[in-house]
Amino acid sequence: MDKFMQAAIDEAKLGLQEGGIPIGAVLVYNNNIIGRGHNRRVQLGSPILHGEMDALTNAGRRPAKIYRESVLYTTLSPCMMCTGAILFFGIPIVVIGENTNFMGEEELLRSRGVKIEIADSEECKSLMRDFIVARPELWNEDISI
Repeated sequence: MDKFMQAAIDEAKLGLQEGGIPIGAVLVYNNNIIGRGHNRRVQLGSPILHGEMDALTNAGRRPAKIYRESVLYTTLSPCMMCTGAILFFGIPIVVIGENTNFMGEEELLRSRGVKIEIADSEECKSLMRDFIVARPELWNEDISI
């Protein structure tokens, strides 16, 4: 397993342990994690703090050049909101743990020149599958259903 995807999975597990939704992400620049996060909508009562958004927030203020040379690792295919942030910051590569339980806006990202890599991680799949079965109402809220 790629060490950066493993870091994103570790973030997802942390979110689950905190009573939240198990989605994690890390932002990598020059082979170093500069931002990490997990979905904290439940924990903080936030309508927008998905894993990718938390990782970007925790990366802090950076010159635009940094984002345009970074890679975002996320355990789940990015939703429309997170896709917008990826496009806004010009992140050129997104590595996705899985897109079986939820297919986000991968085609939009591709259409805008973002390289998408699918890790097809069984661990990511089972984390989300088990969560969706256990907490469907929370999952539906997270994806605005």
